[in-house]
Amino acid sequence: MLFRRRKPAGFKEKMRELLWPRKGFLRPIRYLTMRVLRLSATPHAVAAGVAAGVFVSWTPFIGVHFVMAFVITYFLSGSMVAAALGCAAFGNPLTYPFIWGITWEIGHLLLSREDQLAGQTVDLAALFHKLNFTELWKPVLEPMLVGAIPPAIVTSVALYALTFYTVRSFQMRRHIRLMERARLRLAVPAGDMPSI
Repeated sequence: MLFRRRKPAGFKEKMRELLWPRKGFLRPIRYLTMRVLRLSATPHAVAAGVAAGVFVSWTPFIGVHFVMAFVITYFLSGSMVAAALGCAAFGNPLTYPFIWGITWEIGHLLLSREDQLAGQTVDLAALFHKLNFTELWKPVLEPMLVGAIPPAIVTSVALYALTFYTVRSFQMRRHIRLMERARLRLAVPAGDMPSI
């Protein structure tokens, strides 16, 4: 097999890699950043796709995040790849507990439900086992959906602006570099080209 280790990693090394990766924890973030920057679309399209993916990641409807992001991106004339990257980067198993906790608290605050739920308990396991949407709506989905709106708007607008200006400056620098290379190729006559 290509790129396989000569000596397989031992148990200690596997555990160390699990707890502290050799390439660092920021490598996936750098990879996603470069992947978004190198998309061949307008800065608006890339930024709209990322913003749609981030916006949808705040909602409690996990199974349809990508579909919802694609629909929003389509209406905003955005990049579908950027929407998928925004969904995957922002809404993932590491961030969902924080997202759910934030949306739950904000939803109950906005709906003024703290007084109504005092002393009551919600058996989430039983509700999810039945998967009855009407019973899930009032105690779980409604506060999470209402609580998702304010942070979703703030983060998607902020990331739209950040992505737009970052992609625009990256594309301008790349365009200048390509023009400089083309100018250098035209400036050197064919007979004077250095041999490799």
